Amino acid sequence: MRTDLLSDPVDGLDEALAAVDAFDRVLVAGLLRPQPAQADGLTAITDAVAGTPLAARVAEAAEKTAAGAAGEEHFIALAAARTALMGSVHDALVSRIGDVTGRPHAEATAPAAGGDGPAANVLAAARAWLCDIARAGWQGIDHELVAGAAPVVSAMLPDPLLRRQAALLDGFAAELAASCPGATLERIPVRRWADLWSRALLLTLPGATGAATGAVTSTATGRLLPLGVDVQEHATAVQAQVHAVFEPADGTAPRLVRAAVSAPKPDTVVGAGLWQLLRPRMSLLAAVSEGRSMELDAMPVTDEGDLVWDDERARAGEPADPFATARVILSTAADPVTAPLDRHPVRIAVPVLVEGYAVEREDDGPTVFAVAGHRLAVDTDRVPAAGPLTPETVAASGACVGLLRWDAGAFVLQPLAVETTVRKKTAAVHAGAWAGGTTDKTGVRAEKAATDSVAVLRERAGRLLRK
Repeated sequence: MRTDLLSDPVDGLDEALAAVDAFDRVLVAGLLRPQPAQADGLTAITDAVAGTPLAARVAEAAEKTAAGAAGEEHFIALAAARTALMGSVHDALVSRIGDVTGRPHAEATAPAAGGDGPAANVLAAARAWLCDIARAGWQGIDHELVAGAAPVVSAMLPDPLLRRQAALLDGFAAELAASCPGATLERIPVRRWADLWSRALLLTLPGATGAATGAVTSTATGRLLPLGVDVQEHATAVQAQVHAVFEPADGTAPRLVRAAVSAPKPDTVVGAGLWQLLRPRMSLLAAVSEGRSMELDAMPVTDEGDLVWDDERARAGEPADPFATARVILSTAADPVTAPLDRHPVRIAVPVLVEGYAVEREDDGPTVFAVAGHRLAVDTDRVPAAGPLTPETVAASGACVGLLRWDAGAFVLQPLAVETTVRKKTAAVHAGAWAGGTTDKTGVRAEKAATDSVAVLRERAGRLLRK
């Protein structure tokens, strides 16, 4: 890895983000009757896309918005400009990561064309609600306005093709509802809400589904070599995403893929107990825990490298050490493409191997890997409690397989597994080591506590149903 490149400035990055931030501040007070101070934000985003195919539409949209006469098409143009700027930031960062890793990049294919379809009226209703939200601004939201999303979400949910839009709209509305009334907010998540608003608005356009993640374009037959597991937990849901190298049976070049499994959960199930909810849904978790590869037979896969997992199309293979995979094959595996509407810095999570570093860590301070004279921050806050990997283990390591991310203006490493020395022997510790079950005392206790919690909840639910 060329770690020296991670700290070098990326041309144009700060300017693009400054234009996005300027526009995001306009959304705080709303677009219904913009004040003179908001004109600077509209000018910034107009100037940022000057010379691009969006230039004329965005200039018109900014002018209409500044005059308080903007319509739906103008809000769409502004959302498209903001999304394009964030996409350019994503592309610049991914290009820099490509220079760092030296890995090839998979070829992108054109997204499938889409028409209005039978859901056109529902999507139009979603657009109307999102435009009303933009007019009011984050300071102008109230419960009545936010509640307008409920019937739209209810109409979307029955259609599998609209499930992603429905989930996004529902989650966005829930965040806004929890913050009402906006006029009393002391702190507003300006960029986050602008991200959600612009993405939700563009996903209501005809053909947008083809430009977003999720379309299966081929099948995968060959060997899957897991690298590690990223666990994402919410109070009512959990997801485990396995990052892996796929070696096609036809002998073509290996590539990076992902396989995810998610499940709803009660908020009392935490830590190692999460695996009980996920384990029955994906056999791959057992293979990760056992350190094995998997043989795939025509497993559906998207252009973005996401396997649509089906246990019927997979069987356990030979033992496979993630560190051996990272050292031998990872450098030749092609990075997946990113769907057009998914191009955002927060989506960056690139598997890398880092070794030969010195660890710098102050008491209760951040962990840093010093590699070849350059410092790489380590995000140990992302290490899940559902496994044996801990910040202390990371600090005592000598090699790390992790996800390279970009956060708060800098590259950071999220550890998935580390090699450390135990009793003068090298031992690997994985975040997903308990995914398929464990004999580790800590893990066993955590799973038992989760089992007891689930049993109590089921008993109470049964009692309520009987009544």
